[in-house]
Amino acid sequence: MYRIPEELAEWGKQRIAEYPCEGFVWGSGPEKPALMLVGEAPGENEVETGIPFTGRAGKELMDSLAGVGLTREDVYITSAVRSRPYKWGEKRKRDGEVVERKYNRTPNKKEIIAHAPILDEEIRAVKPPLIVTLGNIGLQRLIGPQAKITQLHGTLIETPVLYWDEEKLCFEETAESYHIFPTFHPASVFYNPAVREHRDADWQKLGRLIRP
Repeated sequence: MYRIPEELAEWGKQRIAEYPCEGFVWGSGPEKPALMLVGEAPGENEVETGIPFTGRAGKELMDSLAGVGLTREDVYITSAVRSRPYKWGEKRKRDGEVVERKYNRTPNKKEIIAHAPILDEEIRAVKPPLIVTLGNIGLQRLIGPQAKITQLHGTLIETPVLYWDEEKLCFEETAESYHIFPTFHPASVFYNPAVREHRDADWQKLGRLIRP
């Protein structure tokens, strides 16, 4: 199993400490995975378990993997941000009491930059034969803000990816190219059920790509 160096994780925690984020979830997977999955950020379940993609979204993802003959142990799972971005909101309990609680939110650009060196190192170390991006955040982190999942899902792309240059304080393109396969985030089917058909078709196409 591959795990980023402790000092890199600690640096990542320090870099994101000023933002409303909590916890830290390590990437998970073998040193030579069948593919790498890049999501958005951990949610409440992931921070509690310390395991990427657990809960309802995790079950959706495991079902998709099973459909192409893979398990969690076959792939490296990571995300653009490794801590849970949250916002405060109100929730009404069954007895009518209103309480404040934390809700998941989309990570912002500064939070993505804070943890960019972690994903950069994972890609360098694991050298994935194929990177499957799950949703817009993972896709845009790797190939730029112009990329849209609605336009690119289900398409195999060969392209350099973006890495964070700490000296220049900007994203630069890698010298080498990678194979990127964008598809929808597993949680998207909860908010937009119509996405399920497109997502399932993407995974069927991915299955044909990875089978020998």
